[in-house]
Amino acid sequence: MSRFTARLKKTARLIKSKRLLTCIAFSLFFTSSPSISTEPSVLRSIGISVADLGNPYFVKLVESTSSKAEELSPHPVRMHIRSDAYDLERQTEQLNQFIDEGVDLIVLTAADEYGVAPVVAKARRAGIKVIAVDVNAEGADATITTDNVQAGRIACEELAERIDYKGNFVIINGVSVSSVVERVAGCKSAISRYPKIKLLSDRLNGTGSLEGGMEAMTYLMEAYDHIDAVFTINDPTALGAMQAADQANRSEFLLASVDGAEFAKRYIDKSDIWIGTATQQPVQMAEKAVEIGLDLLNGKQIDQKFILIPSEFYEAEK
Repeated sequence: MSRFTARLKKTARLIKSKRLLTCIAFSLFFTSSPSISTEPSVLRSIGISVADLGNPYFVKLVESTSSKAEELSPHPVRMHIRSDAYDLERQTEQLNQFIDEGVDLIVLTAADEYGVAPVVAKARRAGIKVIAVDVNAEGADATITTDNVQAGRIACEELAERIDYKGNFVIINGVSVSSVVERVAGCKSAISRYPKIKLLSDRLNGTGSLEGGMEAMTYLMEAYDHIDAVFTINDPTALGAMQAADQANRSEFLLASVDGAEFAKRYIDKSDIWIGTATQQPVQMAEKAVEIGLDLLNGKQIDQKFILIPSEFYEAEK
């Protein structure tokens, strides 16, 4: 055998050895590489922006989001909690902060259903899942709200029945977000069936707060000598209206609201004026938001993009 032939055989053996090592390396990469994992995504951080942390409803929403996240995640979940006070600019800034902080999931009650769309889209482009609760948010991955039309309808149907389907009716409205608009629409659809009910006012904005409810009710009592029924878009507004009426020594009307807060139920149980509240389910809403968010992070398809939670009317036992 010539030296040239021997070198060729040696070179061929080296090439075969390198090919074998390459195949082994590729095999190891595809079977054990940490970059290709079938492990489920871990929820480590949530950004939550709600309208008003002075409202027990939103406090319960935040608390339930946190507790459900801790339940489902094997690691501690960092919560970034903000209140936007129904201010779109403020909420946009908050959501941008969440994006910069690299949260996994955003849960929000939109200050403006359509105005929030650009920053929602930005969050989704960054790989963040966005779940809207309580209020619609254009472009969110999923939306979970109370059936607000139903809530307004059942509250005002009960009021109509209690005043024998006749008399002067006022609505203390709120910030123009989808949940409020729908509650008022539901209320008006209920009372519109009764020609002897006169709607005196539905434009006053009680801002969804106790202070706003007091101010709006004070104005209404100054404007109208006699009121038979008052519908407020949430429980804090109703409490403000009650306090204003008490200060003015006015007690001729009945009142109903939406939320189902515990403080409202305590008042209703002992009140002759505040007859009831159409309930919301902030715990169920928050838990569903976290469950859907985690499913989306793991690439799962969701059955429903829009989820409505039915309302029930809470009233004192007769």
